[in-house]
Amino acid sequence: MSGRFVRASKYRHVFGKSTRKDSCYDNIRVSRNAWDTNLVKVNPEYLAVNWDASGGGAFAVIPLNEKGKLPDVIPLFRGHTAVVTDTDWNPFNDRVIASASDDGKVMLWQVPEGFTLFTDAEEPADVSPFSKLTGHTRKVGQVLFNPAAENILASASGDLSVKIWDVGTGSTALALKHSDVIQSLSWNASGSMLATTSRDKKIRVWDVRQERPAHEGPGHEGAKNSRVVWLGEHNRFATTGFSKMSDRQLALWEPGSDTPIGGFTTLDSISGVCMPFWDDSCNCLYLAGKGDGNIRYFEYENDKFEFLSEYKSPDPQRGVAFVPKRGVNVHENEVMRAYKTVNDTYIEPISFTVPRRAETFQSDIFPPAIGTKPAVSAEEWLSGKTGIPPKIDFESIYEGNAPVEIPSDYKPPTSTPAPAPAPKPAPKEPEPAPTPAVTRAPPPTMKDQQSSIAALASKYDDAEEDEDDTSSFEEITKPPTRAAAAGPKIETTHPSPTKTTTAAPPRPASPVKSPTFAPSAGATHAPAPASGATTPGIEQSLDEIKQLLEHQTKIISAQVQQIGQLTAELDSLKKRVGSGSQDQSERIRQLELELESLKS
Repeated sequence: MSGRFVRASKYRHVFGKSTRKDSCYDNIRVSRNAWDTNLVKVNPEYLAVNWDASGGGAFAVIPLNEKGKLPDVIPLFRGHTAVVTDTDWNPFNDRVIASASDDGKVMLWQVPEGFTLFTDAEEPADVSPFSKLTGHTRKVGQVLFNPAAENILASASGDLSVKIWDVGTGSTALALKHSDVIQSLSWNASGSMLATTSRDKKIRVWDVRQERPAHEGPGHEGAKNSRVVWLGEHNRFATTGFSKMSDRQLALWEPGSDTPIGGFTTLDSISGVCMPFWDDSCNCLYLAGKGDGNIRYFEYENDKFEFLSEYKSPDPQRGVAFVPKRGVNVHENEVMRAYKTVNDTYIEPISFTVPRRAETFQSDIFPPAIGTKPAVSAEEWLSGKTGIPPKIDFESIYEGNAPVEIPSDYKPPTSTPAPAPAPKPAPKEPEPAPTPAVTRAPPPTMKDQQSSIAALASKYDDAEEDEDDTSSFEEITKPPTRAAAAGPKIETTHPSPTKTTTAAPPRPASPVKSPTFAPSAGATHAPAPASGATTPGIEQSLDEIKQLLEHQTKIISAQVQQIGQLTAELDSLKKRVGSGSQDQSERIRQLELELESLKS
């Protein structure tokens, strides 16, 4: 095969675009802690950064609209007695955030109303937590809110357990026991299942409310950390890790299976962990490498990850965060936005956009996404109730209105193709007439064929009488070329007494009528057959037509060449003629008149 098939996709041309330095967040002090977390977390309003602070652990919260260089002294969120390892924003309240620390505690914080980093105070007041969750006996490495249930938080600790907290009451509701240190965890869209990776190189899928693994199987064989991310509402999850040869890998899993779908995919040989992020509305997976500056992205389709493109940067990142889908800029066709740390001193936004110039809302690239209302309360979730949170319509955001909620089981229009209803009102059913018209008519008699051929020859004899006329090429238009390509369909059922004799062959309407035709005025011959184009007489007529076309083409070519020569001579005379050269001016006028007569 000479060509290569290109897969059709709305997101095939998505590209990552970096931000100018003055629109970044400068004067940042990212934590130097070596624990494998993302270091930054973001929501549509605020950016949280694990801060390199003395006197215990702290993290900073930066309003997204306060770009540029930050003050040297800013209000921090202090309360932990050791380094902060991870944070996570409440998906249903943009001002509530949870933090984990080496001190073994999980704390809940609320961003103050009107919070800003630019204050007149010399020593801005730090923010204190409103709730402390104690129960882990060793450091807490990860915290992650339930994406569907309100006030349900998971925390993974070095005591080899994942605790499920009811944040509203501050109590431990459930505990999931592991055999080794937990490296990452991810909820499914309904918040009923939890996938975890562990240092023992196993992947576990937990039925959380039963406090037992629904499945446990082997994962990546490499010694370095692996990560897991659930593919939203799909019954699939993806993992990143390393092979025995320390090559970075990507794998797609079905819960309950010990082997990945399609096997392990080798990415490269870089030593940094790949941080996966999932965009459920667009079915896209983003992989950000820790220690390099690249972000790959794939589209999930037909149980495969189809590679889209890669954002490359010379600036390595230690931490990356992706904004929830409701925080993207719809007017710029932005489908995703990431925030990456650069040299531990500033944070740079990376915008992923679809290159379109349309002035209207692009509904096909912005399907509905999860909003800010939970599906169930903490009590309902603990009692066994499950649901998907309601979604929001991006068109209302595009128009500047409040987000419009739609049901969680809403299916975009692309799932019911628009052409489907077209056949119902189509007028093709009440039009059976064209069907019999396609059927071939019975062959005419030899007498009919002879009279038709004789009439055809006499027609072109009349045309040959005008061959010497200099304007005869006007009668040869584009339709005869189509008639020659049409092959047997050279019907001349209605010859006209005028000079437009060559326009008759391409008529497609004549075969639709009956086999015998009434001759038009001035014609005494029978029509040409509808299907018999293989007799010697018709072949001779075709040869005559071809010869006539060739002759007319030669005439046209000669006249075009003559026009070109006259035009060139006229141009050269115009250049050489002087103001007092009357003979050359007269010659120019003659050439112009002759050129006009040829063109007409």
